[in-house]
Amino acid sequence: MKTDLLAAGKDPMGAAILDYWQKGKAGRLRVFSSQFDEDEIPVETLFRSLEEMPELEQRALQMAQGRILDVGAGSGCHSLVLQEMGKDVLSIDISPLSVQVMTERELDARQVNLFDEHFVERFDTILMLMNGSGIIGKLANLEVFFQRMKCLLNPGGCILMDSSDLRYLFEDEDGSFLIDLAADYYGEIDFRMQYKQVKGDTFDWLYIDFDTLSMYASQFGFIAEKVLEGEHYNYLAKLSQR
Repeated sequence: MKTDLLAAGKDPMGAAILDYWQKGKAGRLRVFSSQFDEDEIPVETLFRSLEEMPELEQRALQMAQGRILDVGAGSGCHSLVLQEMGKDVLSIDISPLSVQVMTERELDARQVNLFDEHFVERFDTILMLMNGSGIIGKLANLEVFFQRMKCLLNPGGCILMDSSDLRYLFEDEDGSFLIDLAADYYGEIDFRMQYKQVKGDTFDWLYIDFDTLSMYASQFGFIAEKVLEGEHYNYLAKLSQR
């Protein structure tokens, strides 16, 4: 697993977040992939309030308890809600500009890579939202991921993670799914972002269906519970150690 941190010159999402925080508006945060057409992320959605969050995210924030780690916290929208609820939360991100914004929003925020073995604190809830499974990158990294979780979770603690099952992209008109089982797992995607002149490097992102997540969780000593299903093949999972 990569344990890199981003530099400001390679941090397009952070640059977009900083622009929106400072100016109340931002340009296009463009997203490229070898598997899909160009897309973009509306930057204002990264600053959404509790009322603007989907039910799945609201449920996760309500469930989070004890000392909470908000992974890939971005602008800090989830951490802010948790703080307003009176909960104890540490926000981490590999983006230096996002961490700057979160610090200015009076959050306890640090530039940390979840997979850095020098990060050794313990938490009761590890929160991974906005397709939080993405940072795992590939199925092959799940063993390393679950081993890290064992190091970071207090006894009785849990991971609250959302993801999407991309099988809907392969759905035929008759409702069947045309997936090449000999190819790489269909939820392994590569992305690259650009904001104005700031270009990021290509990175791996994992969308994982619940059955596959549950199978790997069981293999590495965790129990997966599907807490809630969304409207677009997405779901919230609770992962607890056996």
